[in-house]
Amino acid sequence: MCTHYPELAKREKPRWHEIAHIVKEEMSHPVPLAEIWRGPFLESVHTGHAVVCNSEGDVVHSWGDPASTVLPRSSAKMLQALPLIESGAADRFGLTDEQLALACASHNGADIHTDRVRAWLSTLDLTDDALRCGAQPPQDRPARHHLIQTNEKPCQVHNNCSGKHAGFLTLSKHLGAGPDYHDLNHPVQSACLHAFEEVTGEDSPGHGIDGCSAPNHATSLYAMAKAMAYFAAANPDGNTRDKAASRLRTAMMSYPELVAGEGRACTILMRAMQNKVAVKTGAEGFFIAILPEQKLGVALKITDGATRASEIAIAAILARLGALNPAHPDAQRYLNAPITNWRGIRTGFMRPAAGFT
Repeated sequence: MCTHYPELAKREKPRWHEIAHIVKEEMSHPVPLAEIWRGPFLESVHTGHAVVCNSEGDVVHSWGDPASTVLPRSSAKMLQALPLIESGAADRFGLTDEQLALACASHNGADIHTDRVRAWLSTLDLTDDALRCGAQPPQDRPARHHLIQTNEKPCQVHNNCSGKHAGFLTLSKHLGAGPDYHDLNHPVQSACLHAFEEVTGEDSPGHGIDGCSAPNHATSLYAMAKAMAYFAAANPDGNTRDKAASRLRTAMMSYPELVAGEGRACTILMRAMQNKVAVKTGAEGFFIAILPEQKLGVALKITDGATRASEIAIAAILARLGALNPAHPDAQRYLNAPITNWRGIRTGFMRPAAGFT
């Protein structure tokens, strides 16, 4: 379903309840976004909401309810990283694009991730103990096997959010603030909320605590898509915020292997699009995309929280927008993904829902 709401662009901070009459009748319920087939049978359907915005704040395409209140989870990491640059902390500590990519990452805990986070902490005269994200077994198989073989326990640097937390520590040190940077009222989190609300254009109705112990602020799905469109259009020669958003966008596109890792949809899709688009997953079926050439932003939420469905849906939207070649083998991994059993027999497939995009 394609809809246009140009009046949204006229509001600095749109209040969705004031325009609910525009969408309530037509778009208040989630719609099918992904299908799972087994043989000739449609076995499962994943529903959700998705929005594509341009840099003016117009809704270019939408499915389901743009007004849905969402927790963007790790898809908000580039918003949380804005104060790291805007404050001057990134320049003071000489952060590279690799480190900025890690600040936006949900990584696998592979050596390419953990070695860099450890080195980053070392430049701050800090160790793993300074992190507040918690220890997590690495998703990267070689790293996990190494820990098992050497009888070592996972460290906090293995946590998929350790790059974001290294960024928080950098900002905290720059501000001369205390060590508990993850607390809601800490100056680091206050700066993150301020940036989040300014770029989304909405006052957050509340927050949840993320898997890494940091606050994750809620907003509307529309606001997240609009924020991603802002990142897409950010001028590298513009004001302080534009420069910060542009640097983070460029870092993500330049180092897709640091944003996620081998075998992960974020990395696979960014490579398939020749590093011209930034995409980022979030827990519980969230996904965003930043399309600089088209100055578009995408946000989507799968209502049952299924990652497999969010990967299918983001690939379908990117293909519709012309950013992803649907014939590319890595696009087919999500647009027509085979399901095989333990004998290697193809038993079905996953694809975008009929009528979606």
